[in-house]
Amino acid sequence: MKTISDSEKAISSNGKTNGSVKIGKSKKINWEYSKSVEDSKHIKIKDQYDLFIGGKWVKSKKYFSTVNPATEEVIANVAYASDADVAKAVKTAKSAYDKSWSKMPPKERSKYIFRIARIIQEKAREFAVIESMDGGKPIKESKSVDVPLALAHFFYYAGWADKLSYAFPGRKVSPIGVAGQIIPWNFPLLMAAWKIAPALACGNTVVIKSAETTPLTLYKLAEVIQEAGLPDGVVNIISGDGNTGAAIVRHPDTKKIAFTGSTEVGKLIMSQTAGTNKKLTLELGGKAANIVFEDAPIDAAVEGIINGIYFNQGHVCCAGSRLLVQESIKDIIIKKLKHRLSTLRVGDPLDKNTDVGAINSSMQLKKITELVNAGISEGATIFQSDCVLPPKGYWFRPTFFSDVAQSHRIANEEIFGPVLSILTFRTPSEAVEKANNTFYGLSAGVWTDKGSKIFKTLSRIRAGVVWSNTFNKFNPASPFGGYKESGFGREGGKQGLDVYVI
Repeated sequence: MKTISDSEKAISSNGKTNGSVKIGKSKKINWEYSKSVEDSKHIKIKDQYDLFIGGKWVKSKKYFSTVNPATEEVIANVAYASDADVAKAVKTAKSAYDKSWSKMPPKERSKYIFRIARIIQEKAREFAVIESMDGGKPIKESKSVDVPLALAHFFYYAGWADKLSYAFPGRKVSPIGVAGQIIPWNFPLLMAAWKIAPALACGNTVVIKSAETTPLTLYKLAEVIQEAGLPDGVVNIISGDGNTGAAIVRHPDTKKIAFTGSTEVGKLIMSQTAGTNKKLTLELGGKAANIVFEDAPIDAAVEGIINGIYFNQGHVCCAGSRLLVQESIKDIIIKKLKHRLSTLRVGDPLDKNTDVGAINSSMQLKKITELVNAGISEGATIFQSDCVLPPKGYWFRPTFFSDVAQSHRIANEEIFGPVLSILTFRTPSEAVEKANNTFYGLSAGVWTDKGSKIFKTLSRIRAGVVWSNTFNKFNPASPFGGYKESGFGREGGKQGLDVYVI
């Protein structure tokens, strides 16, 4: 019989512990986590954000609201950039390119980029809180992943700015001009850094559009850019919907388009830029295979599976949403996954105990729900966490499906939510065949204790990013991008410079 000390009894009676124990045969004490909510009262969020053009805040004719997905409360009103606003931003960026930024010594450009990184570092907590409030992701992820990676990208490319001759040996390169950049809502700050930093390092100027549902961290970055003293017009930040993005794409003075988002929109951009002289990089959807062999370290693999799909509520283009498990270990993997799902804490994104935050928008919640219902109707077996969801906000329980067939929609379509599809295989060749049986090719993972099996498997998987015995790990020095309908071009690393030079 497991006993419990008097002190443990006292803590348990106050509901401040986590987990549960049985005393004797009948009495069970439930443990609950004490809330540890990040204070947001000191965070400076304006009631209204105008467009950031030419180093100044420019009013627009139209504004829209950005909402906290955890509470459904309006956080701020944000400017909607019209075609005229886009034209003004591009004109300003072109002027800054012609008059100052492209002619500035690379060493001086490096200093500005480095300064931006340092200021983000100083304001890291503020950025993390805004990122969680506007996007719904847990604060521990914003603090430990999003913000550190964003500033790391600025630091990294600040180092490259005056070393382009080493990046392109035997080749004399020049900047392209004005880069039009469109970022998604799942990693707003990180995606902004991902695109802005290499563009500036190569001598380009930028017009960047935030996602409609998560504009606030990008406008907070505009304040950092002002503080860093970046020459006016080098970085211009606007917001709006798809029409705003389309105006950036078709403007004749945007010489480079960098887009991260859905495959459907990516195809439209490809058609609009076809026959033009615009350089294009697309980072689109994914349906990554996370392959677990029978000789894998099971407990480590389970943690990798959890991180691969439930990180950021599954709002990750490279999420390991297809789990391919060798038949001999299927039962033990499912058993351990059921236990781990029961321990995941869903709730307030600002609570440091939260593992799974809010779904980004009501529209995305509808899409997740529709695909989950499709999985049930097609005969897959569903398991969901029995957690209690908050009464307000957009929430979805961590979910996985077993008995999934290759033909099921949940095995083929990108859900972009906390939903895992489990398929099985018998041989390594079958695992590779199933992993490659998708329209996408962004990422993949392999779990095994044999190095030879890792290299042999990964060499046959058609994916741009592959992990072994880990998942969802990123580094600014590593290139990122996909194959097939996951897009083309690479961002990050030395390869990320190539798409911003001619």
